[in-house]
Amino acid sequence: MGGLAYIAIATCFGLGGALIAHVKGNPRLIWFAICFLLPVVGTIAALFSRAEMNEPRRRCDLCGSVLPISQTLCTRCGSDLDFPDEQLPSLRDELSAQQRRA
Repeated sequence: MGGLAYIAIATCFGLGGALIAHVKGNPRLIWFAICFLLPVVGTIAALFSRAEMNEPRRRCDLCGSVLPISQTLCTRCGSDLDFPDEQLPSLRDELSAQQRRA
């Protein structure tokens, strides 16, 4: 019975971590797994993780794909990225600007 109770508690922590990740714009499945395997520590880490939706973005000089500014390697073409001269607005800022225009 103890193992079943642990799985139920770990599932609740996993769902909580996935919800936190969803609000922050981070990958939900990964955070579910982290919070399921490490219930208390994973949930604390999810709370303090950076929100991908709030991070400024950059454009790759080689292929033109848009990436978070913290990435130093383009996931599309594999080129090394220096700090950009021009920053693009974060995804959250871009979405709110589109909503204001509509």
